[in-house]
Amino acid sequence: MASSLTAAYPWTTAPLISCAPMRLIANASLAATVSLADGLGFIGAGSDISTLASELSNARDILSKANLPSPTGVLPIGVGFLLWGAPLKDTLAILSKPENIPAAVWLFAPRQPEDLKDWAEGIRSATSNKSKIWIQVTSVQEALAATKLAQPDVLVIQGTDAGGHGAAQGAGIISLVPEAIDAITDLCKTSSTPLPHFVATGGISDGRGVAAAIVLGAQGICLGTRYLAATEATIAPGYRDAVLRASDGGVSTIRSSVYDQLRGTTEWPAGYGGRGVLNASFRDHEAGVKFEDNKKLYEEAVESGDKGWEGERARLTTYAGTAIGLVTKIESAENITREVRDAANKLLLPGLRASL
Repeated sequence: MASSLTAAYPWTTAPLISCAPMRLIANASLAATVSLADGLGFIGAGSDISTLASELSNARDILSKANLPSPTGVLPIGVGFLLWGAPLKDTLAILSKPENIPAAVWLFAPRQPEDLKDWAEGIRSATSNKSKIWIQVTSVQEALAATKLAQPDVLVIQGTDAGGHGAAQGAGIISLVPEAIDAITDLCKTSSTPLPHFVATGGISDGRGVAAAIVLGAQGICLGTRYLAATEATIAPGYRDAVLRASDGGVSTIRSSVYDQLRGTTEWPAGYGGRGVLNASFRDHEAGVKFEDNKKLYEEAVESGDKGWEGERARLTTYAGTAIGLVTKIESAENITREVRDAANKLLLPGLRASL
């Protein structure tokens, strides 16, 4: 790690705030707006790259109109992929085009750890080493394996408070971030592996959480749930309103495979679950309602649109993290990014800020 994290992304301001590459939600508008607010926005390509080229084009248009200064030859945004489903060859064909090269590529959830090496090497070759590699990990063991195999530029350390998909079993960032950083630092001291930067994610929605994660050793922060209430997010109004209504996220959300089963998104590798708001679908599952009956009710809720998120009988999946109670209003991604960063900087000592 030769320089600060923000030095790699010269349009950003410390501490670096990024938006999670939320599949189907983090689009070009959200990603570009976060970057225009001196952060790093990610497009959530996920496992389906059918719209990736058009999303990159849309982001390019937004950013070019704003004249955002960035490193030569890259778009000042990132793209996130779910390795269990995204096709490597076709992805590289898109990212290899000079106009499509993103500043960062986020890798998560491989079917086998060795896939990280193939993706990292492929992206570095396709983009002439212009795209920095971010790898999301959920444990110390994963962090060590990813560092040895792929030598990431950034390790995104995800705690179990995170919304959406993550490890079914794991730790919060309070213990996970410092333990992972210590383990990786020791590894890099005794090998030729370069020390990556560290980004914390999971349960962070405001400046206090950002400051706490920086004190734990992270150099940057990723927010997911907070951006569900961004005006630029691609999200159904019913979903968004369910997020705004929820509180006390430790008891109002749960990590489970139930929502994947009901939605039919069962391709995730073993060991992952999706954290979402507790609703009638989960309660019925716990009460022993037959899966076929529960799924039928779920499909009826899908047909009802936004009503499927309303009231005590809400059934539709509402992926969100335990910091959901801190998300209380709809606002622009620019306001979220700047507000969170400014609030954190008021809490951080000047010397610590300067190291980011």
